[in-house]
Amino acid sequence: MTEQTSRICILGGGFGGLYTALRLSQLPWESTQKPEIVLVDQSDRFLFSPLLYELLTGELQTWEIAPPFEELLQGTGVRFYQGVVSGIDIDQQRVNIQEGPEIPYDRLVLALGGETPLDLVPGAAAYAYTFRTISDAYRLEERLRFLEESDADKIRVAIVGAGYSGVELACKLADRLGERGRFRIVEIADQILRTSPEFNREAAKKAIDARGVFLDLETKVESIEQNSISLEYKNQLDTIPVDLVIWTVGTRVAPVVKSLPLKQNQRGQITTTSNLQVLDHPEIFALGDLADCHDAEGQQVPATAQAAFQQADYTAWNIWATLTNRPLLPFHYQQLGEMMALGIDNATLTGLGIKLDGPLAYVARRA
Repeated sequence: MTEQTSRICILGGGFGGLYTALRLSQLPWESTQKPEIVLVDQSDRFLFSPLLYELLTGELQTWEIAPPFEELLQGTGVRFYQGVVSGIDIDQQRVNIQEGPEIPYDRLVLALGGETPLDLVPGAAAYAYTFRTISDAYRLEERLRFLEESDADKIRVAIVGAGYSGVELACKLADRLGERGRFRIVEIADQILRTSPEFNREAAKKAIDARGVFLDLETKVESIEQNSISLEYKNQLDTIPVDLVIWTVGTRVAPVVKSLPLKQNQRGQITTTSNLQVLDHPEIFALGDLADCHDAEGQQVPATAQAAFQQADYTAWNIWATLTNRPLLPFHYQQLGEMMALGIDNATLTGLGIKLDGPLAYVARRA
């Protein structure tokens, strides 16, 4: 009698999920051990999210930053399934796909990423635009074109959040709209880019100032209306007219993950061991935005693309190890630095002993 083939089901095709699948397909399986690898994502394309901003300025096209999964997985033996995950039964070890099949698994990888919460402020869900997916970029592009084709003298844009996404969007859109653009970034903290290296923060400040972007620090959004945003600063409330509000604050774990009976932190992220296995469920691995992970040195792993990319390597190895009776490897996170786009032909880069800003950093980032 032949042994039944194991099935590895990977939920989410972002940096963590896609690269886990690719790495698993490359590992040295014996022909009798080679598992079936299934990758599930609700989109038909992988998104190289750090370059999503370039869609809005026309510097890049969709095909350059979002290749189809079928293309990326060609020749790997990984089976791709497009669908929305509607439920996960961790006792029966089955995944339910909305209007699709039930997928049994022997190993499960949770890499569904996060979503932007819009219920934190009245009016945000109805009037604010998010910027996380290709669909978000298309929706925002449609609104921008409508505003650009209008007779309005000025186009007033408020961006909520002075993290990476908020700062990069402000610079790119300021370059796109030019003299017509009026930008403000609203940030509840007392500085922009709180977790960034000082060099990058200073380069970003310089880029924001050069583009005339107004910074509202220590300011809270009270509500958003169709054509206005209400801001609270030092107990004083101001309502400011706007044509567009972009919300870049926060990340939330998908409800299908939050509902799982697994140990989670206050933000709903799933707690893992340093091997990236879920506590009390060694057959389940979690990585990326939805994982609360401390590496082998005990350092908290950030929810960034480079961290998910590194976790994918270890996740694939450890799944292979559990199926081939090899020792597992605890995850070691390496901070490789960070880079940001600060408008067209401008960026900043800090990492691996290098500090660059301006056009040269822009070229290095693109490369």
